[in-house]
Amino acid sequence: MELAIDAKLVSDQLSLPVGLAAPPLDPNDPNAPVRLFVVEQAGRIRLIEDGTLLATPFLSITGLVLSGGERGLLSMAFHPDYATNGLFFVNYTRAGDGDTVVARYQVSGDPDLADLNSAAVVITVAQPFANHNGGNLAFGPDGLLYIGLGDGGAGGDPFNQAQDDTTLLGKMLRIDVDATDQGNYGIPPSNPFTDPNDGVLDEIWAKGLRNPWRYSFDRSMGDLYIGDVGQGDWEEIDFQPAASTGGENWGWRLLEGSSCFNPATNCDPGMLTTLPVYEYPNIGGSAVIGGFVYRGAAIPELQGTYFYSDNKFPSFVRTFEVVGGAAQNHTDRTADLQDAGASLDFVTSMGEDSRGELYIVDGDGELYKIIPEP
Repeated sequence: MELAIDAKLVSDQLSLPVGLAAPPLDPNDPNAPVRLFVVEQAGRIRLIEDGTLLATPFLSITGLVLSGGERGLLSMAFHPDYATNGLFFVNYTRAGDGDTVVARYQVSGDPDLADLNSAAVVITVAQPFANHNGGNLAFGPDGLLYIGLGDGGAGGDPFNQAQDDTTLLGKMLRIDVDATDQGNYGIPPSNPFTDPNDGVLDEIWAKGLRNPWRYSFDRSMGDLYIGDVGQGDWEEIDFQPAASTGGENWGWRLLEGSSCFNPATNCDPGMLTTLPVYEYPNIGGSAVIGGFVYRGAAIPELQGTYFYSDNKFPSFVRTFEVVGGAAQNHTDRTADLQDAGASLDFVTSMGEDSRGELYIVDGDGELYKIIPEP
């Protein structure tokens, strides 16, 4: 929808921020202050309350984290029952071996500080190379944790990990963090590959992903939007409707976007792959940043509009709507946001607060809130 928007600077005092999360709104405290948790790549989570950046990090695990390039503390996600159990989850690259770790923590008696002694490793995934770690975490409307993993790195997925059912790399995982049959998590019975004889790891929800750096669920409809970073020609956004029972193959490395990659011609994906809902050409240095469907109250005209970005310098912010399974009403919002003072030099992520308002995380240290034009 052609509607001008604006941007408001929330903070410019962050250090290489790469993500933003907010706990679910406490139904017993609907007027609670807006609390934003900003993930810094080096291993800290900073807390912003009602626009004020607190001096002491909510969590600091810099000694556990290997940081640099595409590695580091990459994301956090709050348990749906955070208001009562205080649990949250982080995804980081482990110092020493570079493997991916998803760990559980609990808030301390002070709501502004995590309890470091509560740490428990949920799952560890070996990483053969230093890039394409994926890194995002998100709880779905089903209360299950979705973990996006890249293909393990290098270029072109040399080991075809994304199509290998015996590895978690290049997959979207779906686990139950309230169960314990796998230690600190369980396998949901409704996962698509739980047959012990199918040769597929039970954690896998979908496959064929290259590097799903950022993805999110539409908080109203339950649909899943995945920003999957391309190799060199195409950036893609995948769409999984809420009614899906999983098992999609998003195509990599057979396809990049909807085009043949390996083999480069006559790849014949047939009916075995699910094509992206939207793709756009990589014009040199592009890396799609999956965003969110807007469900806030401040800009009602944009309800149902999907916002996304790109890490290329300078970055952009664009939108579309999914109507009948197709991306429509494409709009470039970059100029509006830049006119409002948003630098958009190095967008690393987008974020959503507990009330559905959206934010832009810039790796230069800035956090912006998307607001209506005055």
